[in-house]
Amino acid sequence: MAYISRTDLSADIRAQIDRLFAGIGQGFNAYLEARSRAGEIDYLNGLSDAELAKRGITRDRIAYHVFRDRFGS
Repeated sequence: MAYISRTDLSADIRAQIDRLFAGIGQGFNAYLEARSRAGEIDYLNGLSDAELAKRGITRDRIAYHVFRDRFGS
C-alpha cells in the first residue's frame, strides 16, 4: 500500500520562492561578471603604456574600456 502526501503551496509562496531564486541567480551572475572584468583590468594594468597605446587605450581609461558596454559606447 502506498501513501501519497501532497502539499499545495499558495501562489504567493511560490512567487516569493521564485523571486528568491531569481535574486540569487542575478547576484551570482553579477559576481561572475565582476570577477571576469577584474581579471581584464589586472591584465591591462600589467601592460606597458606602449602596449596599451597599440590597443588604443590610455592607462587612465582602462576601467572605462573594460566597462564600455555599461557606459553606452
